[in-house]
Amino acid sequence: MKSLNSLIIEGNMVREPVLKTTANGTALCTFAIASNRNYKKDNEFVQETSYFDVETWASLAKLCEQNGAKGRGVRVVGRIKQDRWVGTDGKNYSKVKVVAEHVEFKPVFKNSGDKAAAREEVLIEEKVMTF
Repeated sequence: MKSLNSLIIEGNMVREPVLKTTANGTALCTFAIASNRNYKKDNEFVQETSYFDVETWASLAKLCEQNGAKGRGVRVVGRIKQDRWVGTDGKNYSKVKVVAEHVEFKPVFKNSGDKAAAREEVLIEEKVMTF
């Protein structure tokens, strides 16, 4: 049986994106998004927020650093990756993150007054496939 590892998450960036360059010169941008889910429990509406670490590579990484900003709405299409390592204490650790293959930025309007609005006049929507 073939495996499938694909997801779509929509939410808002919770911090400024960070652009780094690997030792071999490849761009890597990391950021986190918060995604809200609303549901009804015992006749009351409840909001559940989940946080996801996202990484982008190469030209998509540069676009995310240029166009992303804390609070900016995004749609991320990608896959889940689990990193595993042994800590200095000898214990096994792991972390799950999203590796984005496609990122869309939600509209930012001129009068919003945030960092993202200063970068573009009305709307930027980037659709870049890295694979």
